[in-house]
Amino acid sequence: MYGCFGISKQAFYKRIKTQQKQEIDHQKLVALVKGYRKKVGSKTGGIKLYKELKHEFIKNNIKIGRDKFYRFLRLNSLLVPKSKNYITTTYSNHMYKKYKNLVKNHIPSRPEQLWVSDITYIKTENGHNYLAIVTDAYSKKIMGYKLDNQMRTSLCLEALNMAIKNRKYPKENLIHHSDRGFQYCNPKYTQFAEENGIIMSMTEQYDPYENAVAERINRTLKHEYGLKQTIKNTELAQKMTQQAVYIYNNLRTHFSLDLRKPVEVHLNPDINYKSYRKNNVILNPLTI
Repeated sequence: MYGCFGISKQAFYKRIKTQQKQEIDHQKLVALVKGYRKKVGSKTGGIKLYKELKHEFIKNNIKIGRDKFYRFLRLNSLLVPKSKNYITTTYSNHMYKKYKNLVKNHIPSRPEQLWVSDITYIKTENGHNYLAIVTDAYSKKIMGYKLDNQMRTSLCLEALNMAIKNRKYPKENLIHHSDRGFQYCNPKYTQFAEENGIIMSMTEQYDPYENAVAERINRTLKHEYGLKQTIKNTELAQKMTQQAVYIYNNLRTHFSLDLRKPVEVHLNPDINYKSYRKNNVILNPLTI
């Protein structure tokens, strides 16, 4: 039969062997991609996957370049789908003092120079829960968080208290930046922050980049770690949040950190800060 196709017996069996290896490699690649996403995040994109799984490709004798790997993801419906947005958790129509924006057009140059805070909502079968997060803008490390079924000032206070306890550079000057929601303007919150040597700063107008770090982290936690789905109850949501924060801080690589992890960069601050801005605004280093 192989004679009819003008190839030798040796070439015929070599081709069969190649096809069999390709099928095996295909199955291994699918398993590697799904395994990594299950461990680190379901929305992990192609560039990060290729970098993090490279050693596994070599270990399994899989020869595949970056472009071919992207084609493989596309052909197997493994590309990350785009998703859309929702609800607001910011209520700024209140009588509390609103602080000036101290960080506009400025970027941090070290950890614990600028913290950003925000609140997002988590759906449960019993109604909405709310997640307050405090993040270090330079290292992208989540310093503190709190999830509960209410959105009072105490929610944000507990997140900030955790962040303060987790500081690695407590003697350095620190700015806290947030939106103008009543929780962050409440004197209970601002006094607690200032008593701990923290300088308050707030957004002054709608600008998608003013609190971009905080909003981006909210989106990542919800879309990559199952927090976007409707969760059974608050207790389960709290456990899922704890796991998501651990993975985000310790295992997930970030393009803005040169594909390093937040905990690593927080302890070894040797990168140049990358802003999410795409326009030509001149950004200056913070000087505190």
